[in-house]
Amino acid sequence: MEDRPHLFSKTMSQIHTLKGSGIPLTGNDIDTDRIIPARFLRCVTFDSLGQQVFADDRQQADGQHPFDLPKFQKATILVVNGNFGCGSSREHAPQAIAKWGIKAIVGESFAEIFFGNCLAIGIPCVTASAEAVQHLQSHVSQHPETTVQIDLDHLTLAWADVSHPICMGEGPRQMLVSGTWDACGQLLAQVEQIQATTKRLPYLAWS
Repeated sequence: MEDRPHLFSKTMSQIHTLKGSGIPLTGNDIDTDRIIPARFLRCVTFDSLGQQVFADDRQQADGQHPFDLPKFQKATILVVNGNFGCGSSREHAPQAIAKWGIKAIVGESFAEIFFGNCLAIGIPCVTASAEAVQHLQSHVSQHPETTVQIDLDHLTLAWADVSHPICMGEGPRQMLVSGTWDACGQLLAQVEQIQATTKRLPYLAWS
C-alpha cells in the first residue's frame, strides 16, 4: 500500500460528509478474525496493521481479493453485506481497516461491538437496504472510479445519478457530526481547563 495521510487530527474532528471511491467486499458474517488474524495482534502499535488486513483471505484469493486489486487501491469507502465485524471484540479490526485507508463503511448490518470500535476512531458505519448495498457493490466493481458520497447530515448515500437513504442511530450520528467521537480531541480542546483543575488538586502538588 502507498502511504496514506494520517486519518485523525489532534483536535476534535467533525464528520458530516465523506466522499471517495468504493471497494466492494461481498459476503455475510465476515468476522474480526478474518479482518485481522489473531497472529497479528501482538503488535505494539496499530501502524502496520493495514498491510495485514484480510491477510488470510487475500492469500487464499491469490491476488484477486478486492484489497489487492489495483483498481481499488485508492478506495476509502468499504461496501459490505450483513453482520460485518462479528466474532471477537478486538479493536484491531477497525484499526487495520483504517490503516489500509478506509474512512467509512456502508453495509447491510454491523456487529454491535465492531460498530462501537469504529465509532471510537471516527469511522462511520452506515446501513442501507440490501438492494442498495448490492447495487453499489455491483456498480463500483464495474466502475471503480465512481465517487461515492455519504451525507451524515441528511442520511443519504449517493453515487452517479443514484441516491438511497441510509441509517445510523441518532446518538452515534451526533457524536460524529459534533466531533465528540474523538476522546483525545476533547481532552486537547479542554487543555486549559484541565490544567487549571490539576493545579487545585492537592494530591498533585508534589514537594
